[in-house]
Amino acid sequence: MKKRVRFVLTMFLVTFTLAMTGCAQKAKTAETPVQPAAQKSVTLTISAAASLTEAMGEIKTLYKKEKPNVTINYNFGSSGILQQQIEQGANADLFFSAATKQMTELEKKGLLIDSTKVNLLGNTVVLITKSDSTLGIKDFKDLKNSNIKKIALGEPKTVPVGQYSEEILTSLKILDKVKTKAVYGKDVKEVLSWVESGDAEVGVVYGTDAKTSKKVKVVAVAGKGLYKKPVVYPVAVIKASKNIDDTKAFLKYLSSDKAKEVFVKYGFSFLVK
Repeated sequence: MKKRVRFVLTMFLVTFTLAMTGCAQKAKTAETPVQPAAQKSVTLTISAAASLTEAMGEIKTLYKKEKPNVTINYNFGSSGILQQQIEQGANADLFFSAATKQMTELEKKGLLIDSTKVNLLGNTVVLITKSDSTLGIKDFKDLKNSNIKKIALGEPKTVPVGQYSEEILTSLKILDKVKTKAVYGKDVKEVLSWVESGDAEVGVVYGTDAKTSKKVKVVAVAGKGLYKKPVVYPVAVIKASKNIDDTKAFLKYLSSDKAKEVFVKYGFSFLVK
Protein backbone atom coordinates (compact mmCIF):
# COMPACT_ATOMS: atom_id res chain seq x y z
CA MET A 1 0.00 0.00 0.00
CA LYS A 2 2.82 2.38 0.95
CA LYS A 3 4.63 1.61 -2.33
CA ARG A 4 1.49 2.39 -4.30
CA VAL A 5 0.99 5.71 -2.51
CA ARG A 6 4.64 6.57 -3.08
CA PHE A 7 4.28 5.76 -6.79
CA VAL A 8 1.17 7.92 -7.14
CA LEU A 9 2.89 10.85 -5.42
CA THR A 10 5.94 10.49 -7.64
CA MET A 11 3.85 10.52 -10.80
CA PHE A 12 1.94 13.55 -9.53
CA LEU A 13 5.17 15.46 -8.92
CA VAL A 14 6.50 14.58 -12.37
CA THR A 15 3.28 15.68 -14.05
CA PHE A 16 3.16 18.90 -12.02
CA THR A 17 6.78 19.75 -12.84
CA LEU A 18 6.23 19.22 -16.58
CA ALA A 19 3.10 21.35 -16.50
CA MET A 20 4.88 24.21 -14.72
CA THR A 21 7.81 24.05 -17.12
CA GLY A 22 5.43 24.32 -20.07
CA CYS A 23 3.70 27.34 -18.54
CA ALA A 24 7.01 29.03 -17.94
CA GLN A 25 8.07 28.50 -21.55
CA LYS A 26 4.78 29.91 -22.82
CA ALA A 27 5.10 32.94 -20.58
CA LYS A 28 8.67 33.54 -21.78
CA THR A 29 7.53 33.28 -25.39
CA ALA A 30 4.71 35.76 -24.77
CA GLU A 31 7.13 38.25 -23.17
CA THR A 32 9.59 38.12 -26.08
CA PRO A 33 8.66 40.85 -28.61
CA VAL A 34 8.26 39.83 -32.22
CA GLN A 35 11.05 41.37 -34.25
CA PRO A 36 9.85 43.08 -37.45
CA ALA A 37 11.19 41.69 -40.68
CA ALA A 38 14.19 43.62 -42.00
CA GLN A 39 13.29 46.07 -44.78
CA LYS A 40 14.68 45.27 -48.20
CA SER A 41 17.52 47.53 -49.30
CA VAL A 42 16.64 49.59 -52.36
CA THR A 43 18.78 51.80 -54.60
CA LEU A 44 17.08 54.51 -56.66
CA THR A 45 18.74 56.31 -59.56
CA ILE A 46 17.50 59.86 -60.02
CA SER A 47 18.29 61.72 -63.25
CA ALA A 48 18.06 65.39 -62.33
CA ALA A 49 18.88 68.74 -63.90
CA ALA A 50 22.26 70.14 -62.83
CA SER A 51 20.60 73.20 -61.31
CA LEU A 52 19.05 70.92 -58.68
CA THR A 53 22.41 69.67 -57.37
CA GLU A 54 22.54 71.49 -54.03
CA ALA A 55 18.86 71.16 -53.11
CA MET A 56 18.66 67.49 -54.01
CA GLY A 57 21.84 66.78 -52.10
CA GLU A 58 20.23 68.11 -48.94
CA ILE A 59 16.98 66.24 -49.59
CA LYS A 60 18.95 63.01 -49.98
CA THR A 61 20.28 63.40 -46.45
CA LEU A 62 16.82 64.12 -45.03
CA TYR A 63 15.22 61.19 -46.85
CA LYS A 64 17.86 58.77 -45.59
CA LYS A 65 16.79 59.53 -42.03
CA GLU A 66 13.20 58.57 -42.84
CA LYS A 67 14.00 55.65 -45.15
CA PRO A 68 17.35 54.17 -44.05
CA ASN A 69 16.87 51.19 -46.35
CA VAL A 70 16.74 53.43 -49.46
CA THR A 71 19.93 54.61 -51.14
CA ILE A 72 19.61 57.55 -53.53
CA ASN A 73 22.06 57.84 -56.43
CA TYR A 74 21.96 61.02 -58.52
CA ASN A 75 22.83 61.48 -62.17
CA PHE A 76 23.06 65.26 -62.65
CA GLY A 77 23.37 66.87 -66.07
CA SER A 78 21.63 68.97 -68.66
CA SER A 79 17.99 67.99 -69.07
CA GLY A 80 18.46 67.34 -72.79
CA ILE A 81 21.34 64.91 -72.25
CA LEU A 82 19.45 63.14 -69.47
CA GLN A 83 16.45 62.81 -71.79
CA GLN A 84 18.66 61.21 -74.44
CA GLN A 85 20.15 58.80 -71.91
CA ILE A 86 16.71 57.66 -70.79
CA GLU A 87 15.60 57.20 -74.40
CA GLN A 88 18.66 55.02 -74.96
CA GLY A 89 17.78 52.79 -72.01
CA ALA A 90 20.01 54.20 -69.28
CA ASN A 91 19.16 53.11 -65.74
CA ALA A 92 16.83 55.71 -64.20
CA ASP A 93 13.91 55.51 -61.79
CA LEU A 94 12.93 59.20 -61.76
CA PHE A 95 13.47 62.12 -64.13
CA PHE A 96 13.55 65.68 -62.75
CA SER A 97 13.84 68.13 -65.64
CA ALA A 98 14.57 71.86 -65.71
CA ALA A 99 12.00 72.38 -68.48
CA THR A 100 8.80 70.82 -69.74
CA LYS A 101 10.13 70.20 -73.25
CA GLN A 102 12.32 67.22 -72.33
CA MET A 103 9.64 65.68 -70.14
CA THR A 104 7.06 66.04 -72.90
CA GLU A 105 9.34 64.24 -75.36
CA LEU A 106 9.68 61.26 -73.01
CA GLU A 107 5.94 61.31 -72.41
CA LYS A 108 5.20 61.18 -76.14
CA LYS A 109 7.45 58.14 -76.46
CA GLY A 110 5.61 56.32 -73.69
CA LEU A 111 8.61 56.21 -71.36
CA LEU A 112 6.88 57.71 -68.31
CA ILE A 113 4.20 56.61 -65.90
CA ASP A 114 1.90 59.45 -66.92
CA SER A 115 -0.09 59.59 -63.70
CA THR A 116 3.08 60.45 -61.76
CA LYS A 117 4.08 63.60 -63.64
CA VAL A 118 4.10 66.72 -61.46
CA ASN A 119 5.10 70.30 -62.31
CA LEU A 120 6.94 70.80 -59.04
CA LEU A 121 9.17 73.89 -59.15
CA GLY A 122 9.59 77.27 -60.78
CA ASN A 123 12.74 79.34 -61.36
CA THR A 124 14.01 82.59 -62.87
CA VAL A 125 16.56 83.36 -65.59
CA VAL A 126 19.24 85.86 -64.60
CA LEU A 127 22.28 87.64 -65.99
CA ILE A 128 25.41 87.37 -63.85
CA THR A 129 28.91 88.82 -63.65
CA LYS A 130 31.75 88.27 -61.21
CA SER A 131 31.09 89.83 -57.82
CA ASP A 132 33.92 92.35 -58.31
CA SER A 133 33.06 93.17 -61.92
CA THR A 134 33.24 96.82 -62.95
CA LEU A 135 31.78 96.35 -66.43
CA GLY A 136 28.67 98.33 -65.54
CA ILE A 137 26.33 95.70 -67.02
CA LYS A 138 22.78 96.33 -65.76
CA ASP A 139 20.51 94.70 -68.32
CA PHE A 140 20.38 91.93 -70.91
CA LYS A 141 20.43 94.64 -73.57
CA ASP A 142 23.94 95.54 -72.44
CA LEU A 143 25.24 92.24 -73.84
CA LYS A 144 25.65 93.96 -77.21
CA ASN A 145 28.29 96.27 -75.74
CA SER A 146 31.70 95.99 -77.40
CA ASN A 147 33.62 95.90 -74.09
CA ILE A 148 32.32 92.38 -73.39
CA LYS A 149 34.58 89.71 -74.90
CA LYS A 150 32.95 86.44 -73.78
CA ILE A 151 29.36 85.60 -72.86
CA ALA A 152 28.68 82.20 -71.25
CA LEU A 153 25.46 80.48 -72.30
CA GLY A 154 24.06 76.97 -72.04
CA GLU A 155 24.11 74.86 -75.18
CA PRO A 156 20.59 75.59 -76.52
CA LYS A 157 20.08 72.12 -78.04
CA THR A 158 20.37 70.30 -74.72
CA VAL A 159 20.45 72.86 -71.89
CA PRO A 160 17.10 74.46 -70.99
CA VAL A 161 18.67 77.67 -69.67
CA GLY A 162 20.43 77.95 -73.04
CA GLN A 163 17.06 77.69 -74.77
CA TYR A 164 15.62 80.41 -72.52
CA SER A 165 18.70 82.54 -73.20
CA GLU A 166 18.19 82.39 -76.97
CA GLU A 167 14.52 83.29 -76.59
CA ILE A 168 15.44 86.31 -74.45
CA LEU A 169 18.13 87.48 -76.85
CA THR A 170 15.80 86.97 -79.82
CA SER A 171 13.09 89.04 -78.10
CA LEU A 172 15.65 91.82 -77.57
CA LYS A 173 16.86 91.46 -81.20
CA ILE A 174 20.50 91.03 -80.18
CA LEU A 175 20.97 87.26 -80.64
CA ASP A 176 23.22 87.57 -83.71
CA LYS A 177 25.55 90.04 -81.96
CA VAL A 178 25.75 87.90 -78.83
CA LYS A 179 26.51 84.72 -80.78
CA THR A 180 29.80 86.16 -81.98
CA LYS A 181 30.97 86.35 -78.34
CA ALA A 182 29.20 83.31 -76.93
CA VAL A 183 30.80 80.24 -75.37
CA TYR A 184 28.44 77.35 -74.75
CA GLY A 185 28.46 75.18 -71.63
CA LYS A 186 27.33 71.57 -71.40
CA ASP A 187 25.07 72.48 -68.45
CA VAL A 188 24.20 75.47 -66.27
CA LYS A 189 26.91 74.65 -63.70
CA GLU A 190 29.60 74.97 -66.35
CA VAL A 191 28.20 78.37 -67.37
CA LEU A 192 28.33 79.44 -63.72
CA SER A 193 31.91 78.19 -63.28
CA TRP A 194 33.13 80.16 -66.32
CA VAL A 195 31.81 83.40 -64.87
CA GLU A 196 33.19 82.56 -61.41
CA SER A 197 36.66 81.99 -62.85
CA GLY A 198 36.55 85.02 -65.15
CA ASP A 199 36.79 82.89 -68.30
CA ALA A 200 33.62 84.73 -69.36
CA GLU A 201 32.71 88.23 -68.19
CA VAL A 202 28.99 87.53 -68.08
CA GLY A 203 26.66 84.55 -68.23
CA VAL A 204 23.02 83.54 -68.19
CA VAL A 205 21.97 81.04 -65.51
CA TYR A 206 19.02 80.30 -63.25
CA GLY A 207 18.46 82.47 -60.21
CA THR A 208 18.97 79.42 -57.98
CA ASP A 209 22.43 78.77 -59.42
CA ALA A 210 23.51 82.36 -58.84
CA LYS A 211 22.32 82.04 -55.25
CA THR A 212 24.69 79.14 -54.58
CA SER A 213 27.80 81.20 -55.43
CA LYS A 214 29.46 84.07 -53.58
CA LYS A 215 31.73 84.69 -56.57
CA VAL A 216 29.00 86.10 -58.82
CA LYS A 217 26.29 88.72 -58.61
CA VAL A 218 22.95 89.04 -60.37
CA VAL A 219 22.78 92.18 -62.50
CA ALA A 220 19.43 91.54 -64.21
CA VAL A 221 16.43 89.21 -63.99
CA ALA A 222 14.70 88.36 -67.27
CA GLY A 223 11.07 89.44 -67.42
CA LYS A 224 8.66 86.58 -68.15
CA GLY A 225 7.60 88.30 -71.37
CA LEU A 226 11.07 87.76 -72.82
CA TYR A 227 10.67 83.99 -73.14
CA LYS A 228 7.75 81.89 -74.36
CA LYS A 229 7.01 79.60 -71.40
CA PRO A 230 7.57 79.99 -67.67
CA VAL A 231 10.52 78.12 -66.16
CA VAL A 232 8.91 74.96 -64.80
CA TYR A 233 10.61 71.86 -63.38
CA PRO A 234 8.50 68.72 -63.95
CA VAL A 235 9.26 65.35 -62.35
CA ALA A 236 7.96 61.85 -63.17
CA VAL A 237 8.61 58.15 -62.61
CA ILE A 238 10.24 56.27 -65.49
CA LYS A 239 8.09 53.38 -66.75
CA ALA A 240 11.11 51.05 -66.98
CA SER A 241 11.92 51.50 -63.28
CA LYS A 242 12.32 48.26 -61.34
CA ASN A 243 11.46 50.06 -58.10
CA ILE A 244 8.21 51.81 -58.98
CA ASP A 245 6.62 51.80 -55.51
CA ASP A 246 9.78 53.08 -53.80
CA THR A 247 10.26 55.70 -56.51
CA LYS A 248 6.67 56.88 -56.09
CA ALA A 249 7.32 57.20 -52.35
CA PHE A 250 10.37 59.38 -53.03
CA LEU A 251 8.39 61.48 -55.50
CA LYS A 252 5.73 61.99 -52.84
CA TYR A 253 8.43 63.16 -50.44
CA LEU A 254 9.59 65.74 -53.00
CA SER A 255 6.11 67.28 -52.75
CA SER A 256 6.16 67.34 -48.95
CA ASP A 257 6.51 70.35 -46.66
CA LYS A 258 9.99 69.21 -45.61
CA ALA A 259 11.19 69.16 -49.21
CA LYS A 260 9.46 72.47 -49.89
CA GLU A 261 11.53 74.14 -47.16
CA VAL A 262 14.71 72.98 -48.88
CA PHE A 263 13.68 74.05 -52.38
CA VAL A 264 12.50 77.48 -51.23
CA LYS A 265 15.75 77.97 -49.30
CA TYR A 266 17.68 77.52 -52.54
CA GLY A 267 15.49 80.01 -54.37
CA PHE A 268 12.98 77.81 -56.19
CA SER A 269 9.27 78.61 -56.18
CA PHE A 270 7.12 75.65 -55.12
CA LEU A 271 4.25 75.05 -57.54
CA VAL A 272 2.40 72.29 -55.68
CA LYS A 273 -0.45 73.62 -53.57
